[in-house]
Amino acid sequence: MKPKVTVGICVRNCEDFIKEAVDSVVAQDFPHESMELVFVDDGSEDKTLSIIKDYVSRIDISSKIFHTSWRGLGHARNLVVANAEGNYILWVDGDMILSNDYVTEQVSFMEKHPEVGAAKGKQAMNSGGNLLATLETYSRAAGRIVDYSSEKSRSKSMGTGGCIYRVNAIRQVNGFDENITGYGEDFDAEHRIRKAGWSLCTTNVQFSDYERRGLTWKDLFRKYLQRGYDMNYFLRKNRGLIRLPNMLPPVALLAGLFQSFTVYKLTRRKVAFLLPLQCTLKSTAWCLGFLKSYFES
Repeated sequence: MKPKVTVGICVRNCEDFIKEAVDSVVAQDFPHESMELVFVDDGSEDKTLSIIKDYVSRIDISSKIFHTSWRGLGHARNLVVANAEGNYILWVDGDMILSNDYVTEQVSFMEKHPEVGAAKGKQAMNSGGNLLATLETYSRAAGRIVDYSSEKSRSKSMGTGGCIYRVNAIRQVNGFDENITGYGEDFDAEHRIRKAGWSLCTTNVQFSDYERRGLTWKDLFRKYLQRGYDMNYFLRKNRGLIRLPNMLPPVALLAGLFQSFTVYKLTRRKVAFLLPLQCTLKSTAWCLGFLKSYFES
């Protein structure tokens, strides 16, 4: 008997991506009778919800759909946790694509390692839709080349998308913090899972993310401005987990330089040496967002 897997998909305004994401779930080589899909549409203002409803009527995977009016990611993920019938929850973002063996490999790893509470696959280091998207793909992939089982990794977040959670582990820590409506709900959950005695790991199976469609500098700046803003609550709750000086642009410039050598070694593409510029922009946006939130709170 295969263990049952709940695929949790929490979305908002993903009409341009959601079909590809679900296609990649339906294409999994894991037995569909051992899978279920739990969707949470958190107040989409586009056609995301109608696309999901139409799609699930035509697939052979048991599905549940919940619709809320912008309660935030913490609440959305808790709906999945509360309604999951599986032994594991595999989190899939509405703009992700999984390799066809993703569920099989993730479940196999978790079954062999009962001490692991959560494990994340690796972001494929492929070219994105344009130069900036490629740099963002490289940066995020390189940033997660981390031994998450080590003490040094406690200030690093795996991120929920593409991550498989042991249901017992996330329920043991009472799920996600619903006060976190934006970014940071995953890092907070990971931190509490660690404190409960579980290990975190990465596996070799791969996924692709939103960068495949392209990215603008304005999009990137806004994304990290929001991340910085959202992380204020998280860092007040988890004091000392991240050293704020490490988030400053000069440090990001240096980190980007180290990343560029790592990426160049793996890809042999000279574009990797633009990473310091891209990392500095993201850090600047993050700091501005954090300061805005700090002075508002």
